[in-house]
Amino acid sequence: MDGAEKELLVIMPKDAQQTENARLDAVLAQAIAGYDTEFWYEEREFVPLKNRRILFVLNLGADGVNLEYQRLLRWLRRSPGCLEGCVGSVLLDADSELYTKAEGRELVFAANGQGCIFPGKPLVEGTASLDNFLVQSRNLGVDCMGAYRQAARMLVEQLLAFQLPLRRKPQILAVHASNRATSNTLTLWRKVRQHLEDSCTIQEIPLQNGTVVDCNGCPYQTCRHFGETCSCFYGGVIVEEVYPAILDCDALIMLCPNYNDAVSANLSAFINRLTALFSQVRFYDKAVFCLVVSGYSGGDIVAKQVLGALNMNKTFYLPANFAFLATANDPFSINKIDRIDEQAADFAETIRKHLQERRV
Repeated sequence: MDGAEKELLVIMPKDAQQTENARLDAVLAQAIAGYDTEFWYEEREFVPLKNRRILFVLNLGADGVNLEYQRLLRWLRRSPGCLEGCVGSVLLDADSELYTKAEGRELVFAANGQGCIFPGKPLVEGTASLDNFLVQSRNLGVDCMGAYRQAARMLVEQLLAFQLPLRRKPQILAVHASNRATSNTLTLWRKVRQHLEDSCTIQEIPLQNGTVVDCNGCPYQTCRHFGETCSCFYGGVIVEEVYPAILDCDALIMLCPNYNDAVSANLSAFINRLTALFSQVRFYDKAVFCLVVSGYSGGDIVAKQVLGALNMNKTFYLPANFAFLATANDPFSINKIDRIDEQAADFAETIRKHLQERRV
């Protein structure tokens, strides 16, 4: 780059086989108006970036395929640390009702693994109909296109304003639904936890079978009514222990064994039950991490579910390298993984770096 760095970097892969997207161009122009902006388009050699504010912009067309974006994705996956210290958000547009969420989640996961932080709710997506903006348009008193434009502008403002909310002694909440006697996931968490206990306050809440009732889809007004008192119609451990712990914590760590390429039922219920609290409280100043242990493969699928639910939906911010993925099948076979103790110590340092004020 020549001269001083621009305030904002827009990475916008353009596929020559796609038609021009005037709607996306108009939304982007309004979103970045007034900001000092540099653009990366197609057919360039990607180079490592450091400490940049990046807006990823994708035109997915009708089929959800952007070949130049695939080249970007390959570069991200092959370039460890290529986005160190960067902060990112994503603007997607498609001539379809499909693909936007999935591609956005894939991009965030890849970029995050190479050092990019994502603020809470870092994705704005325009589907073909823009029906995904019906609620926002009613709330704002504008049409869906107007809501889309406003959401994109707010996305950029949030991206440029984001700062890590560091604490002297961060409070961490770890949530799990595993059996301590046999769980590789909890064994790995103990290896991580031992490196955090001197610098952080840590609370663990187990959500075993029978303790969590899943969300039953109460009407919005009912959910909001209970949320006003940090409660929920179904009560139980979620209201009595989890809600207060969520409000107090600086970071949530999801401890997720992967049995069927999905977040387990109790952890999924926990996420769903956050809706009542979320109706009154936003979590932009809280981080989310996850630790996933798979018996075979697919840990990335579970990690992407966590970032989709808690970062893209529930507004927790996503620290760089937020996920620690491991593969272990037999009980305690996690201990046989090469350098697992060093990896656990490194992940603990990642957590601390994104939560704790630097000591002078």
